Amino acid sequence: MSSETIPVRDGEELNLINLESFLRENIKNLPTDPLTVEQFSAGRSNLTYLLKIGDWEAVLRRPPLGPVPPKAHDMEREFTILNEISPYFSPAPKPYVFAGKEQNIIESPFFIMERRHGVVLDTAFPKDVKYTEELGREISKRMVDTLVALHQIDYTKTKLKEMTRPEGFVERQVNGWIHRYERSKTEELDGIEQLKTWMLNNIPESQNPTIIHYDYKLNNLMFNEDFDYINGLFDWEMTTVGDPLTDLGVAMSYWKEDNDSSLLKKGTEDDPVTTYPGFMTRNEFMEAYAKKSGRDVSNMNFYLIFSYFKLAVICQQIYFRWKKGQTKDVRFKDLNVYVNNLIQYCVENTSRNNLT
Repeated sequence: MSSETIPVRDGEELNLINLESFLRENIKNLPTDPLTVEQFSAGRSNLTYLLKIGDWEAVLRRPPLGPVPPKAHDMEREFTILNEISPYFSPAPKPYVFAGKEQNIIESPFFIMERRHGVVLDTAFPKDVKYTEELGREISKRMVDTLVALHQIDYTKTKLKEMTRPEGFVERQVNGWIHRYERSKTEELDGIEQLKTWMLNNIPESQNPTIIHYDYKLNNLMFNEDFDYINGLFDWEMTTVGDPLTDLGVAMSYWKEDNDSSLLKKGTEDDPVTTYPGFMTRNEFMEAYAKKSGRDVSNMNFYLIFSYFKLAVICQQIYFRWKKGQTKDVRFKDLNVYVNNLIQYCVENTSRNNLT
């Protein structure tokens, strides 16, 4: 079993008979060995599985169990996005085949995509890696460069031109995530109305639209073993065309620093490796992005606050599913505390020029 994977969790099993039959009908030259399935342990949203038939490997993505928010976890959309972006952007894995719910293969829509190999970083480096501050700096630079490269793709050459509406993107996003919060609310939080009003009243003029990943973070990236290049970028379900600074804001909302406010710490997990000496600070990352892309980042305070709010809503939606008994994953039982902390952090920082 891969160090990335675990046995499939109770209640999240796949119909292996149907799935193997589907694979053999849609993918040529598969080995004659039986299908085996493991589950990737990371991730808290869509369910992701490693499929193996002999020496053939692929990855299956499907929505989480239970009811999901409208338009969320759209597997066909994510499949199409990968199909359009992968020819222009090497870290995007190639998608193989999509199956709708009506095909009744595993009782939900799903798609199969290329399996990439490499190192995914989160809270620690592999034991055989000798960490240096220079390595942290180089990893930071590669993350900046890759984000800039994604934003340089001409989306008008892809189907994303027809699939997206970049005009008024930020305003729609703010209103949309406020509505998502209200639909998944489980308790009243201090300052939430103040925060919603501030965001609606401080929407900046948008930058020229680009493709945005919208979930760009360290543990969605895969490096080669020498950390010379980024070999994979995963979890494309939120990808669209919009203001690139929203993408930068999301990246920075996941970026942790050693001296961060206690409100930004979940309390139940180790800090990511971005807290190691040598990694860029948020301000250094944003300045490097500005220099590399030529974009003005002087309004990043808004984008950062909105991104922390968006992260809070994502966690609230997950907690809502746990509280309603729609998932049994015990990792989610205390997410309401983290949601409140993020909201309070946002409220505290609405009067500052920058979040540091």
